[in-house]
Amino acid sequence: MSQVVDAKGLACPQPVILAKKALSGIEEGLITVIVDSEASRENVRRFAESQGCTVSVEEKDGEFHLEIAKGYTCGIPDHAEESGKDTGKKRAMFIQSDSIGPDAELGKQLLKAFLESMVELEDRELPAKMIFVNRGVFVTCFWNETIEKLAELKARGVEIFSCGACLNFFKIADKLKIGGVGNAFDSVQTLVTHENAITLG
Repeated sequence: MSQVVDAKGLACPQPVILAKKALSGIEEGLITVIVDSEASRENVRRFAESQGCTVSVEEKDGEFHLEIAKGYTCGIPDHAEESGKDTGKKRAMFIQSDSIGPDAELGKQLLKAFLESMVELEDRELPAKMIFVNRGVFVTCFWNETIEKLAELKARGVEIFSCGACLNFFKIADKLKIGGVGNAFDSVQTLVTHENAITLG
């Protein structure tokens, strides 16, 4: 019988933290995490898969039941696999505003030029992950020309996430156009598993 983790109604990153604690408490076996939002479903699924586990998801009456298998054939590692392992990239980028510097109008132009010029970099020069937080989430929701460039980066292996709490705070979660929804645990894990973190904004 699998261990059941009831994470319904909890804000991020609590469902991920509870799933992590449950997985840490067993050598191998099954746990079932129950959440009631798509964002929590994706956050827990992504975390479990990053640990080498297999995940199956079933929706029941508006709730999501994630059955996570640890051990068996999945062989969970002692530590989370490093982001960017396949490409060798070890840099992360945090975009914490929709502007760079004190002048908002100029700052928006600078950020737009900076992000769009990244497509000219070699694959080995690209960051493994880009995380948009605070007003940075406006970029992934509304900056259509920049979003096209970010899509090119995503196709080349760069992981792109926007802070779920930030999207909800600004009431624009339904406007997200590129990448996935991240959480505070993702951000902390990125900081400790990447050698270099570049902050913009």
